[in-house]
Amino acid sequence: MPTSSLSAEGYGAARAAHYALAVPEGARRRLAAAWLSLAVGALLGAGLFSILLVLARAPLTKDLFAVADFFRIALVVHVDLSVLVWFAAFAGLLWTLNGGERHLGLAWAGLAAMVAGTLALCAAPFTGAEPPVMSNYVPVLDGPVFLGGLALFALGAMLLVARSMLAAPRVGTRPDGAAALAFGLNAAAVSAAVALLAFAWSYAALPTGLEGKAYYEVLFWGGGHVLQFTWTLLMFAAWLALAEASGARTPLSPRVAILLFAIGLVSVFATPVIYLAYDITSVEHYRLQTWLMRIGGGLAILPFAAALLHALALAPRAQGGERALRAALWWSLVLFGAGGAIGLLIDGSNVKIPAHYHGAIVGVTLAFMGLTYHLLPRLGYARPAARLATLQAWLYGAGQLAHIAGLVWSGGYGVQRKVAGAEQVLRGAEQIAAMGLMGLGGLAAVAGGFLFVLIVGRCAWTSSGSR
Repeated sequence: MPTSSLSAEGYGAARAAHYALAVPEGARRRLAAAWLSLAVGALLGAGLFSILLVLARAPLTKDLFAVADFFRIALVVHVDLSVLVWFAAFAGLLWTLNGGERHLGLAWAGLAAMVAGTLALCAAPFTGAEPPVMSNYVPVLDGPVFLGGLALFALGAMLLVARSMLAAPRVGTRPDGAAALAFGLNAAAVSAAVALLAFAWSYAALPTGLEGKAYYEVLFWGGGHVLQFTWTLLMFAAWLALAEASGARTPLSPRVAILLFAIGLVSVFATPVIYLAYDITSVEHYRLQTWLMRIGGGLAILPFAAALLHALALAPRAQGGERALRAALWWSLVLFGAGGAIGLLIDGSNVKIPAHYHGAIVGVTLAFMGLTYHLLPRLGYARPAARLATLQAWLYGAGQLAHIAGLVWSGGYGVQRKVAGAEQVLRGAEQIAAMGLMGLGGLAAVAGGFLFVLIVGRCAWTSSGSR
């Protein structure tokens, strides 16, 4: 397997590669760049809808958005773009770098289906009466345009995962850092395949009487849980690559890293057992999937996080472009950890729940953003401006931390989730102040997200102008 370093130029050129991905030339590099374009486009769309979400909840502007279902429609599209499309497209980028040259046609077909599906998801709110259904993991607009787009996206995901598994590289008996990363990315592809199996199994086993939210909740519950393992495994790989690229040498041998990746994967294999043992509408099925994620999902997180924090604490001062990568890695660790800690505080259906998953999701997102900065020049684009990229990581990370802090504070006063405007019933000064902090932090995070898209777009524009 190739062992050339992602940090061969800039961002730590003087160090030998350890945990590093190879960036190929030719067709695979073009495919990787195409996946990045879809990922960044999804973030741009999610950012546009997130502005509407924050304004619909903030105390001074919430009454301007009293249109029926406005908040929920925007929330559906925002969640699907920022979690499902962005993460899946970035997974396509990483699996393209990880795989060989075989079956590239499958990946291109998958990309085309996912692009078409994403465009349909974005168009659905403007096509008429497609009522929002706030199901967990994959909220939907219950109409033909949105559901057709979701089906196209699912088809593309199946093609992507099939190609990723068919082209997965072998690790060997004496793995180095690059092989350990390859194992982690292979593990994420296996986890994604189990998630797709769970979605299909749920669809086949759905009872005929279910409608509306109950229907989609049951449909997406099992596969949605497994997808969290997939994103976490991809984040672990991004953490290792970011630490290496930013000058922080991780104190994990490749064998130990492979063991931790395997621990992060092994829990997903309990999913078919749960499906075989209990009906998908049973309380036992619901609870076991939840406990599987809570217990199994956390087994590898603490060792990985501890190793990365140790590496960052002992690393020399970051220089130049390394500062942006270091900032993204720090904030990824902080927010992912905060999301996990907030999960322990959840009591009832209030805004502590979105605070929990925003922390975890943004932790993954920041790891992918930092890795994007590192990959841009290796994919043929211009190098990001170091100061601007560092500012973006801090603005996005600090804004999101304030955002989830405001949600946790509001949740302590009983402010309910998935509501906006007058439905929030903000009576006291404390509730108004808490949601004000949420709004200010959310707007800062939105600004950080748009700045990321601007930086990537500028790099792409600069590179195209110099050809």
